[in-house]
Amino acid sequence: MEALSYYEILEVTQSATKTEIKKAYRKMAKKYHPDTNPDDAEAEHKFKLCNEAYQVLSDDRQRSLYDRYGKEGLQGAGAGRSSGFSGFDDLGSMFEEMFGGGSSRRSQRNGDKYALDLATQMEISFHEAIFGCDKEINFRYKKSCHSCNGTGAKNGKLTSCHQCGGKGQVYMRQGFMTFSQTCPACHGEGSSAAEQCPECQGQGFEEINETVTINIPAGVDSDNRLRVSGKGNIGKSGTRGDLYVTFYVQPDEHFIRRDNDVYLEVPVFFTQAILGESISIPSLTGELELQLDVGTKDKQTFRFRGEGIADVHGHGKGDLIAQVTLTYPKKLTDEQSELLSKLQASFGLDEAKPHEGIFESTFDRVKSWFK
Repeated sequence: MEALSYYEILEVTQSATKTEIKKAYRKMAKKYHPDTNPDDAEAEHKFKLCNEAYQVLSDDRQRSLYDRYGKEGLQGAGAGRSSGFSGFDDLGSMFEEMFGGGSSRRSQRNGDKYALDLATQMEISFHEAIFGCDKEINFRYKKSCHSCNGTGAKNGKLTSCHQCGGKGQVYMRQGFMTFSQTCPACHGEGSSAAEQCPECQGQGFEEINETVTINIPAGVDSDNRLRVSGKGNIGKSGTRGDLYVTFYVQPDEHFIRRDNDVYLEVPVFFTQAILGESISIPSLTGELELQLDVGTKDKQTFRFRGEGIADVHGHGKGDLIAQVTLTYPKKLTDEQSELLSKLQASFGLDEAKPHEGIFESTFDRVKSWFK
């Protein structure tokens, strides 16, 4: 990936707009962010490259220099250089929006081997999501090893990495261009353990099981995320991050959710539709009376305002939309066939057999094609 251009890193064309570049960056950064790829050196390296590419392409002046002269044109421009690029201390507001906090930057400054914020998933029922509930969640969090002070080295003794000389990155040159990548020996830390800590086997942390009860607000949906303050990983300094719970809501047998609206398929016998009967249908809070129109059509919908799902942010409620599905008899007795024939005849030829009047001229026109 080192030899790719900034446009190729973000998977956009050179004519991409600022909006397209920002959208592509958010997608790539979220994919490779250390919070979602713990202890993955390759993902961390790609994340840094995405950050570097976005810094340049989101700035008109730097982008113009880059388009004309490449990376060499950025030397002295204050950004875009491969060497010495931090990758984690930039674009903070965007990451807080995407990941809910600054624990990755905190972790880097404190020298922790892991992000302080912790992510987990929880599956809940449709009913629990609609009405909210208190629910226990079991998870494992990391705590800095006391014996080695989170370094992974016996008695905390570290030595400078022999491969990168303590820089955390190694460099290679292609022609007049210099590229950098995370040091494969120390994974970007610049140092390594002289001897592995026997307590944590060199990991620098221990993992602890914990159970907490969280309050799930009414109206949550799949992929919604809830922040539980102070229940994440614990760093060297004793600072504890937050726990982020992402929900998956099980589907319901009859109710189908679309944002805050709920759809319900209502089977209706064709005679009920013709007569415009009133029928009882289920809702999220009990029963509703659905008054069919005389001659209700298949797939016709009826909307019940405010009978949907409460917005999780408190902005009102959605609607319940009942969609009619007409059903017909699978078999007819002789008596039923006779009754239906009489009913059909009672409407008169024009109304009972509308196709004959519509297609009469078409039949004559088609016949003329073969004369």
